[in-house]
Amino acid sequence: MNPLAAMTLALVSLPAMAADSVGTAATTPSGLQALLGFAVVLALMAAAAWLLRRFGMPRMTGNTPVRIVGGVSVGARERVLVVEAGDQWIVLGVAPGRVNALMTMPRQEPPVRADGASEVKRLLARFQQSAEPGNAK
Repeated sequence: MNPLAAMTLALVSLPAMAADSVGTAATTPSGLQALLGFAVVLALMAAAAWLLRRFGMPRMTGNTPVRIVGGVSVGARERVLVVEAGDQWIVLGVAPGRVNALMTMPRQEPPVRADGASEVKRLLARFQQSAEPGNAK
């Protein structure tokens, strides 16, 4: 039985278990009983959240059709990203609430220059330079 089904079964059978305990309701004050019930419900919700996080949806890794090749920050909340989708690289401008495709190019292996910098890093550095306040066109 999966953990979520077990939690649901426990929640459904909780009132039946409370009705079976004869005399408990008569000896505990109703405020204390309500507080205890509230604490049990909170504990069950916390346990369900933990179980969902622990055994929930599987993570997508490795076989995704889109991957980020590189990126650079060009402002406080703005970035330029190079994304590989299939056999294309797409240069994206990302800002809060917006994503713009700046250019596309065929997929390529990033050649490493003699100074160790890749072509992607050079391209992203050029975008960062053009985004600086003194270089606005």
